[in-house]
Amino acid sequence: MNKHKRDNLNKLSLKNPYHLLALGFGSGLAPKAPGTVGSFAAIPFCIILLYAPVYLQILIILLSFIVGVIVCNQTEKDMGEHDNSAIVIDEFVGMFISVIAFPQIWYTVFIAYVFFRIFDVLKPYPISYLDKKIAGGIGIMLDDVLAGIYALICSHIVISLCF
Repeated sequence: MNKHKRDNLNKLSLKNPYHLLALGFGSGLAPKAPGTVGSFAAIPFCIILLYAPVYLQILIILLSFIVGVIVCNQTEKDMGEHDNSAIVIDEFVGMFISVIAFPQIWYTVFIAYVFFRIFDVLKPYPISYLDKKIAGGIGIMLDDVLAGIYALICSHIVISLCF
């Protein structure tokens, strides 16, 4: 399985709301490093989340996760392949998780971005296990959820030491 295969992108349309969300409003269509671009595209949403109460942050993340599972299921079915790299809603949700209970300082989001990308790319255990073993939309989402949790922990440590 080549997650970076571009052949099946012609089966998708940004006019389809499932595809639009799964592709991170088009950010997943970047020809190089779509996961990195998708994570970066999530930053404005993360900055907005910083200013929401924690209970609302968690509610938004839970709703985004549920929507993500649904749109990933449909999009991978439409593409005929599992977890194509153009599907980046999982990066959005992982980034949302990585900024829970952050101080209301907008540029701290970039700390979370760096840690999230490190964990999403390196996939330390059990992220790698989830990425390989769980199918469907839930499988697409779960590895980035865990990468987001790892990034959250590391980011909070750095923020507590520096801010």
